[in-house]
Amino acid sequence: MTQITTPADAPNGDTTASWNKKGFEKGWLKNILHLVSGSSGNAILMLVSTTIAARSLGPAAYGVLALVLTVGRLSERLLRFESWQPLIRFAASEEIANDKKKMSELYLYGLFLDIGTALLAAVLTIIVGYALMSVIGLKPEHIPLVAIYAIAIAVNIRGVPTAALRFDGKFRTLAYVQMLSSILRLILAAVGLYLGFSLLEFVIIWTLCQALDSLLFLWLGMRVIRKQGIPNPLRANPFGLKERFPGFMSFAWSTNVSGTLRTLTQEADTLLVSAFAGTAWAGFYHIAKRIAKVAQQVGSMMQAVVYPDMARMWAQKDFKAFRRTIKRVQLVLGLVGCSFLAAFWLLGDWIMHVAFGPEFVQAYPLLVAQLLAVVLIMHAAPSRSALLAMNRPGFVLWVAIASTGLFFLTAWLTMPVYGALGANFAHIAFAALTAVAMDIAMWRQIGQTMKAPQE
Repeated sequence: MTQITTPADAPNGDTTASWNKKGFEKGWLKNILHLVSGSSGNAILMLVSTTIAARSLGPAAYGVLALVLTVGRLSERLLRFESWQPLIRFAASEEIANDKKKMSELYLYGLFLDIGTALLAAVLTIIVGYALMSVIGLKPEHIPLVAIYAIAIAVNIRGVPTAALRFDGKFRTLAYVQMLSSILRLILAAVGLYLGFSLLEFVIIWTLCQALDSLLFLWLGMRVIRKQGIPNPLRANPFGLKERFPGFMSFAWSTNVSGTLRTLTQEADTLLVSAFAGTAWAGFYHIAKRIAKVAQQVGSMMQAVVYPDMARMWAQKDFKAFRRTIKRVQLVLGLVGCSFLAAFWLLGDWIMHVAFGPEFVQAYPLLVAQLLAVVLIMHAAPSRSALLAMNRPGFVLWVAIASTGLFFLTAWLTMPVYGALGANFAHIAFAALTAVAMDIAMWRQIGQTMKAPQE
């Protein structure tokens, strides 16, 4: 979950601290535009690469590629601790922020967590691929492909560079650096289409581009740390970090639990589809999710930027502005989501035929259903941020647990009957419960809080 609550996130003035000074409506829009344009642009580039790979490989082979990528992402996200969140929280303390030596040690703590979980995730990728091989439709000759992609998982060190770039106010860098690897992936995929690359070559392309992206991101983060005058974390004292930063790991564990719940619905679903309907349908389903992700990026990025100001408004008891902000953001996200849904409802069949080929038109109903779930999730994004600003992370976590349970119950009941479409029904159920529960809790607490001073 995204929690950026501290002015330490931005010493250079282009981040949370400056937004609070300039006010919500003067400071947030530019950062939202940067993050949304960067993430949406990256999602579009990924979608084009996906289109090229699907046309080159065909439904069955592309389904295998989707499964290889899903096994890797599932393993990585199950173990990822989002170390940037405890890093930012601890660096908010003036005692740590003003002590370069302690900052170096704090970054070292984060690096230990990032590197350790990345290596474990790479090993888990191979284990999961082998263990689930017969269930999800992979064959023994596909396991080397999983092992190749595990290399990209092993070097995916994100927490420390993310924290460092946020501290330095590098929102533009965060937004656009990922596009470099996506452009390279697009170029190589186009070459693969022209030369008739096999499944092996496409797995190598995806592995190479993701690994280069991770290494570039890490280099940028370490460069920012050096520019801030912080000693190299790799030379910091590695002993006694747990005692010097008590509570760091407990905070990291809480973010890991939330991330695990999201992963179980956002990544494991493709494996479920393959288990129930086969690898080709897993490919169709993966394509539908890729298209829907373009719209979903708007909601997640807006939440990342708006949350700090919402927390400020609530803390300052500016409840009218708080309520007005929620309504405006929900309206904007609703318009964006409904526009995507309407466009693909009317043109999705034709788009799938032209972009992917006639054999992929079967993904059209999956796409429409997935977009309906995305509209509900986008609506829930502001209420989730509001509840976090109200200091109700426990309720948000319980809603996630309940919604995840409903997701798997719906999938278990519908997938034997509707196949891949049942997974979309499960996403709709998950998103509907999340949106309704969070909206009710949010508006009820706003109403009670606004009435309290008058009583």
